[in-house]
Amino acid sequence: MKFPAAVPVTSIATLIGAELHGNKDAMVTGINEIHKVEKGDLVFVDHPKYYNKCITSDASFIIIDQLTDFPENKCLFVVDQPFEAYLKIVRNYRPFEPSTQNISLSAAIGADTYIAPNAFIGNHVIIGSNCIIHPNVTILDHCIIGNNVIIQSGTVIGSDAFYYNTKKNRDVWYKKMESCGRVVLHDFVEIGAGCTIDRGVTHDTVIGQGTKMDNMVHIGHDVHVGKNCLFAAQVGIAGATVIEDEVVIWGQAGLNKTITIGKGAVIMAQSGVVSSLEGGKVYMGYPAEDAMTKRRELVWIKRIPEIWKKLN
Repeated sequence: MKFPAAVPVTSIATLIGAELHGNKDAMVTGINEIHKVEKGDLVFVDHPKYYNKCITSDASFIIIDQLTDFPENKCLFVVDQPFEAYLKIVRNYRPFEPSTQNISLSAAIGADTYIAPNAFIGNHVIIGSNCIIHPNVTILDHCIIGNNVIIQSGTVIGSDAFYYNTKKNRDVWYKKMESCGRVVLHDFVEIGAGCTIDRGVTHDTVIGQGTKMDNMVHIGHDVHVGKNCLFAAQVGIAGATVIEDEVVIWGQAGLNKTITIGKGAVIMAQSGVVSSLEGGKVYMGYPAEDAMTKRRELVWIKRIPEIWKKLN
């Protein structure tokens, strides 16, 4: 999430009650999570296992629970509870804003766009021209819809990320990491009925131009889908995964988090993808592998009873 304007580090430190170390004249441009950080961003870390990853990332500012070595061009905010500090920043710069009507007065809707009865358009949503939003579609706050987009009934755009801060030394093990990111649908995207596309935790979930989705597809937080992809029914893609251009994923395939699927890959139905895949190939099975290799394996598996009989 980018702040409306750059914020002095001293203001952030005051807000979260932090001990400030580093350049006290610096300006923070936004808050982000580790998979998406950019220069000028603020990130939090509350476990020594991830200190080095955060401090050596592109993040310029780190909320941390103890003072440690850091590059002189960066800045540390030392607090007892970094996660609670993160929540305070999110609630301050993107507070919950109740809606009082089906189409928010703060939404911007382009020419010749049709919004059916019972659709809900949240606060600060932007919808382009020549779109069709069918009944019972929900587009939640801050999401961006391009031109010539079709969204079928019952779909939710911008639901919260399934993302939790986990600590087993407290009564509530899983505490919600509040989402302040967006969903961005580019031009000529079509989304089927009953789909859910989660907003980014702090960044964007992006669906590229011309991509088409069947019914009951779920896209997790911070996923980036390229151009002209095709997803069949009941595909599920976990958070922060990258799907490059022209990828085809057939029904009920499931993809792991934080992996990359290369351009032009085809994933067959009911496949389970646990690691990154090269582009330009066809994959099947669990774990998903080159389809020809997998088919040969299945042939040999079917021959096991025959081979066993011969050996005995």
